[in-house]
Amino acid sequence: MKRPGPGRYWNPYVGGAVLGTVLFASFLLTGHGLGASGGVARVVVAAQKVVAPDHVDRTALLAELGGGTRDPLDAWVVVGILGVALGGAASGLLAGRWRLETFRGPRVPVRTRWLLALAGGTVMGFAARLARGCTSGQALTGGATLAVGSWVFMLAVFAGGYLVAWPLRRLWK
Repeated sequence: MKRPGPGRYWNPYVGGAVLGTVLFASFLLTGHGLGASGGVARVVVAAQKVVAPDHVDRTALLAELGGGTRDPLDAWVVVGILGVALGGAASGLLAGRWRLETFRGPRVPVRTRWLLALAGGTVMGFAARLARGCTSGQALTGGATLAVGSWVFMLAVFAGGYLVAWPLRRLWK
């Protein structure tokens, strides 16, 4: 296998095998699968606790994550998202792809791309809180445990992606 470098990416089958190994290690070491929204929520609660600790204590969802003397950052999932950030940075550095850029189609202005990304991220973040979990936790962890709901969810995600990609593909050509 060629080592990834500028313009080269890992073989998707090798990447999938590595991701599966990381998921297995996560179950083995923490007793939990992979996910990100819980870690992000805990970081946000930690910031809220600095600014408005009484609000955190009075709001049921926030109090559950970090009310009273509980430290919202003292959780396995926070270490997980830190590992994702550090691993992504290391991967970019090792592959020679470490730079600030905006990926977009030739007909999409940078500002529009950022606005669409912000809108999509906001919708996904809201949906993750409603569902009490993110797509990575649902797809990877739920799929690995053969949860029927997770498999139905992933089929719906792929179907929705194909339906939306078809009319928008002209923006990327």
